Amino acid sequence: MNIKEILNHTIIETNNLHITVYNILLVVFIFIIAEIIIWVIHRIFKKKIYPKPNIDIGKSHTIYRLLKYFLWIAAIFLILQTIGVKVTFLLAGSAALLVGLGLGMQEIFKDIVSGLILLFERNLKINDVVELDDEIGKVKEIGFRTSKIETRDNIVLVIPNSKFIIGNVINWSHIQKRTRFYVQVGVAYGSDVRLVEKVLHDCAINHKKISNKPDPFVRFNDFGESSLEFQVFFWTDESFYVENIKSDLRFEIDRKFRENKIQIPFPQTDVHIISK
Repeated sequence: MNIKEILNHTIIETNNLHITVYNILLVVFIFIIAEIIIWVIHRIFKKKIYPKPNIDIGKSHTIYRLLKYFLWIAAIFLILQTIGVKVTFLLAGSAALLVGLGLGMQEIFKDIVSGLILLFERNLKINDVVELDDEIGKVKEIGFRTSKIETRDNIVLVIPNSKFIIGNVINWSHIQKRTRFYVQVGVAYGSDVRLVEKVLHDCAINHKKISNKPDPFVRFNDFGESSLEFQVFFWTDESFYVENIKSDLRFEIDRKFRENKIQIPFPQTDVHIISK
């Protein structure tokens, strides 16, 4: 048996399908070529495009993902044609099946469509800091159906893309880099409010990760049920780690309050006993 006969040897044959050794080798060849092209494109983006400071990494990543999806779709169509499957006939014959699957996979299709919207609109980009369902994290990957964000605790969450479209998402990266936050504290009635203002301002201005432009400021917020309520506002570039900054600030406020004999009250109940 010569090479030509081996290549033309039939492996599977039906009324609508005829697969030979040559077809199988061609399928493997298409698969390998697709992998090589995707690998080359990835190397080009990684070595030539991503390192450039004037290139938007999120935009480049979106283009790469779209190219990758397009190449794989083209490769699958070529493979189906190679083994003798008529794609138009296949789609027409499976229309009823697709409708049935569509009804049962609405959530998956919704996530896929949401993924396309994210890739084209680019409201969400790699390394964006986002808040979703009271969870804050950095976007590490935007996929076709799901995306990954890494939380402050270094936990990677896999989020369906539809949540980024229909949910209430705060994208901290779309806000100015320097963002305003505050810490709230209550002091006992009778405290020197101007001293409280000075102490709170000094605590904020002396933190190395809190900006002095704009200058932190203190707001006398309200007369509470058991305390005078203050808020100290500050700006920082470290929005992703702001909870650590707030914690540092609270430690310092507590220390300074003790030094200045400023009391932080706690709820208490007075019981009056009337004897008859």
